Amino acid sequence: QVQLVESGGGLVQAGGSLRLSCAASGRTFSSYAMGWFRQAPGKEREFVATITWSGGYTYYTDSVKGRFTISRDNAKNTVYLQMNSLKPEDTAVYYCARTTKVVAITTESQYDYWGQGTQVTVSS
Repeated sequence: QVQLVESGGGLVQAGGSLRLSCAASGRTFSSYAMGWFRQAPGKEREFVATITWSGGYTYYTDSVKGRFTISRDNAKNTVYLQMNSLKPEDTAVYYCARTTKVVAITTESQYDYWGQGTQVTVSS
């Protein structure tokens, strides 16, 4: 069984930064790609970023490109999401998830384990 625990959310003013962390249990963390998703109030959950098992390739949704950076430390079983230049429209619950693949995946159905989410609120 894999458990994912997110942390680092909070309230920040527009233009500010936050770094989310996702700590994973289990010995197979480094074998799979990881991703971040978010769900804003009244909206469906959407893809944000993904990273391959090695960290050698990353992919982002257009709205966060150039502002967010996904990274991972396989020795610590942790994946990160550095969020800079935050906007009010980034307000959402952010979830980390593990894919069933080693390659970067944007499709939610290809993720089999999910964290409980962490709230990010960006004030204007």
